[in-house]
Amino acid sequence: MNFVGFVFCAAIIFWAGRKLSHYGELMADLTGMGRAWIGLVLMSTVTSLPELMVGISSSAIVQSADLAVGDILGSCACNLAILSLMDVFTPKHKPLFSGLSQSHILAASFGIILLGMCGVGIFLTEEIMIVPSMAFTSVGFAVTYFISVHTMYKYQKKIHQDFSTHKASSHEGNLKPVLIKYFLFATVITGAALALPYFAEHIAEEAGISKSFAGTLFLAVSTSLPEISVSVAAVGTGSPDMAAGNLVGSNIFNIFILFIDDVVYTKGHLLKHSNDMHLLSVLFVMSMSAIVIIGLIYPSRPKKFAIAATPFIILLLYLTSIFLLYHLTS
Repeated sequence: MNFVGFVFCAAIIFWAGRKLSHYGELMADLTGMGRAWIGLVLMSTVTSLPELMVGISSSAIVQSADLAVGDILGSCACNLAILSLMDVFTPKHKPLFSGLSQSHILAASFGIILLGMCGVGIFLTEEIMIVPSMAFTSVGFAVTYFISVHTMYKYQKKIHQDFSTHKASSHEGNLKPVLIKYFLFATVITGAALALPYFAEHIAEEAGISKSFAGTLFLAVSTSLPEISVSVAAVGTGSPDMAAGNLVGSNIFNIFILFIDDVVYTKGHLLKHSNDMHLLSVLFVMSMSAIVIIGLIYPSRPKKFAIAATPFIILLLYLTSIFLLYHLTS
């Protein structure tokens, strides 16, 4: 029953995530906001709602630091793996990375900074506590996140010509039903995501696997379903740039979620109560992010196989991290 419940919640998230992304895109058009900005900030925040709710549920209700941290880091790795898989569905003469904006380099760089801070928080034997339930590292997540959002906003406004200055007032009549449906599907995702940690914890116990691995694989993949649905739709409509911005931007918001998780976690510092093996995930996601940056800078050649070299390396690192984490935590 636990597995059936888990699959049912995951299916709801996938369905509602696709609807939510659609109405988020309509909001961008009606308000005159640029699609590049929508992908990097608004859509990444929207599709990370499951991670947010799972993190709060894992930390405040289940009180499992391993599930909360594992879900976030596993979701970051899964997002980059999704980015690499998008290359399979792009034409051979035009690999995925050759058609992406270099503005994603900025988001990937901020992601590496935040991941490095997360690694430090896990590694330190003692942390500076601001209050009993909030560490200095967690506050750093919040500060760095808002700096990154502000910086990316300034960059997108300066560089991208698709950033419109039209005001929303001229579209108020059409915007209201879109907003209602947007928040409706956001509520559906929130409800389904709240139940996931309960099912994941019991599946881990029944299967005899660690909570670290359960969070990194089961929870991470299921909470990344909105990103998967957005990516599939983007490739089908020929808009991979928005999907790439959504995936890379989601990783920045995911680390910010750790700040919220630490606030609601009452047993102490969230990162210190999680398994040290999460450092492995941190290092692999940092490496994957660095390769994304290399792929965006280095000129891509036509694909000889179904997937280009750079996306293949990213996918290989993801599978290797899952393999190692399973064997080291079992």
